[in-house]
Amino acid sequence: MSAPVEAARATPSRGASQMYKAVIASSIGNALEFYDLTLYLYFAVTISKLFFPTSNPTTSLLLALGSFGISYLMRPLGAIVLGLYADRVGRKPALMLSIVLMMVGTFMMVVMPSYESIGILASIGVLAARLIQGFSVGGEFGASTAFMVEHGPARKGFFASFQFASQGLASVLAALSGVILSATLSADQIASWGWRLPFAFGLLIGPVGLYIRRNIEETPEFEATAEETTNSPVRDLFVQQWLNVLLATGLVATSTALNYMISYTPTYAVNQLGLPSWIGFVASFVGAVMLMTVAPLVGHWSDSIGRTPIMRAVVIAVFVLMFPAFALLISYPALLVIVPVLALIGGLKASYSAALPALMAEIFPTRTRSTGMNISYNVGVTLFGGFAPFWIESLIAITHTALAPSFFLMFAASVSLVCIVLVRRKFGLR
Repeated sequence: MSAPVEAARATPSRGASQMYKAVIASSIGNALEFYDLTLYLYFAVTISKLFFPTSNPTTSLLLALGSFGISYLMRPLGAIVLGLYADRVGRKPALMLSIVLMMVGTFMMVVMPSYESIGILASIGVLAARLIQGFSVGGEFGASTAFMVEHGPARKGFFASFQFASQGLASVLAALSGVILSATLSADQIASWGWRLPFAFGLLIGPVGLYIRRNIEETPEFEATAEETTNSPVRDLFVQQWLNVLLATGLVATSTALNYMISYTPTYAVNQLGLPSWIGFVASFVGAVMLMTVAPLVGHWSDSIGRTPIMRAVVIAVFVLMFPAFALLISYPALLVIVPVLALIGGLKASYSAALPALMAEIFPTRTRSTGMNISYNVGVTLFGGFAPFWIESLIAITHTALAPSFFLMFAASVSLVCIVLVRRKFGLR
């Protein structure tokens, strides 16, 4: 049964109270997981010196960013394992497991000794923490999106938009942490122990998210179709729905490329523009606020006019605007320029991502929804997000121009535009 046909079937409802509880349960855990991931990028320069020291600062940074990217190779594995768990056992158990794993990885980052103390074991320990967190986040997107969509099938766009609004909240908290630390501690204090404080704060939030997820009901749509659950979601996906997976992966490209450009801004501001770190954090904060506030509004709008018109308009805007935006930023590297540029990127990211989860959910039927979205999302994020900082730094080194991020964003937009057109034709979705 196709996703659009299945979506038309009557689905049990538990009322507005359960719908909003589902959004809160999904959002708080999702925010925590992406908060930790964002922190790693924000403090990439510090982490590179503490855990990947070499005689060349650029090499150290590339090692730190490479470890960040390698951890994303665990996301497809987490997507399959936790996606299968969510499609067979339920969305709720999968969400509880993913947040526990994230807490383990965060704890390791908080207590990990530096390279100076334990040598290469410090580098291995940080990489292990990233791998655990990559596995955890790999299973988060599909389960949490399915959880929200299936609790509110009549308002898929609005509820699913909180998937990315919560990521915006995570980036806001991470950026605030960076601003506060930069304003209150010296560079030596941050490098010595201050960078651990934001990770410790995230660790304290974990039990709250776990408690909320434990006390929410399973989705009515999953329970209504429990008897139809397939024993081989992965086989069904790659044999019967392989094109769905490819198209959904391409849809993710623009969203994740924009998102990690926002997260990468502090590093870009320091290394390429010669700006103080606090300016990069302020700019990222503005971009994250845009994502947090604009996404629900556009998600609500997408329930009225459709997902694809909004997403198509955004990718065209990305292709047209990114080169001149970065050219302006390079010519005038200052707070009054970088903030509007990041506000633009944040607004485009929010508008595109607000419609994305609901469209992906409509592509896949209930019996393979979590696994399908997990695999598509995490392959897309691995290619266009996890290694994005590494690709950008490498492109800058090869081309000797700080305009490289715009080339990367334009390429991602081109991929997504092709997939949007094909999804509209194949599924008749708007």
